[in-house]
Amino acid sequence: MNTGNLKYQFARLSIAEKLIAVNVAIFIVNGLFTFLMGMPSNAIMSWFELPKDFIDFISQPWSLVTYSFFHGSIWHLFWNMIMLYFSGRIFLNLFGPKRFINVYFLGVILGGLIFLLSYNVFPALLSANTALIGASAGVTAVLIFVCTYIPNQEVRLFVFNVKLWYIGAFFVLIDLIQIPTGGNAGGHLAHLGGAFLGYVYARQLINGRDIGEGFSKTLDSFEGIFKKKKKKAPLKTVYRRAKGNSASNVNYDRENKQRKIDAILDKISKSGYESLSKSEKDFLFKAGKED
Repeated sequence: MNTGNLKYQFARLSIAEKLIAVNVAIFIVNGLFTFLMGMPSNAIMSWFELPKDFIDFISQPWSLVTYSFFHGSIWHLFWNMIMLYFSGRIFLNLFGPKRFINVYFLGVILGGLIFLLSYNVFPALLSANTALIGASAGVTAVLIFVCTYIPNQEVRLFVFNVKLWYIGAFFVLIDLIQIPTGGNAGGHLAHLGGAFLGYVYARQLINGRDIGEGFSKTLDSFEGIFKKKKKKAPLKTVYRRAKGNSASNVNYDRENKQRKIDAILDKISKSGYESLSKSEKDFLFKAGKED
């Protein structure tokens, strides 16, 4: 398979699948490189993991995001990516990739900040020598978001159906129980930070407020910095359209489309995703792809 084909296949993936591919690739490359070069397994990871000390964090501030791309074991990676795949599919049936990125990375950031704060405030954690890695905070943010946004939506779990809010409550409860007993208090606190972000984001969105809008604009501005300026096209002769051009029609179509999306999302929040007709599901899916 040539490079061009790989790029094409990667471009076809959803944003959740792209994140999974990147996480898996980093895990494989990091493991192979450190082994073949005879380096300690954390030689590269130490530059990207989130340290518990504020002083160490200041020297590598990028770690507040990069820690989420590294995993300690194959099973750590596997369960995170399985959860990301299934919760991501539900999320992307409702919203587009930009909002997914908002929820995922804001969950990563808040989870990291909770980890940092906890290890510098709580006496029981002050003496621990640890660092944070793994995508769990971002994955939990996405999971709890969908569990909050469509809580009564049922999903198939083995041989029976379960409402999403039951699943969300289960994972939060497991993290709470394991803080004093599981030996990974910082990791579980980071999960809860992600869960809190997902819950608040969904509740605010239901009330008509997108709390990730500022974050999205910041990412867009960074993207604009790195994009090459497009060359100006040569001047062309154009003809002015007759009065009553299509601008007003375009605005009307956008408003009409948004009203239809809002109506469908309102129906989901009240009756669940399965209450939608096939045409409504198709419309929402296409709208999400265009977001």
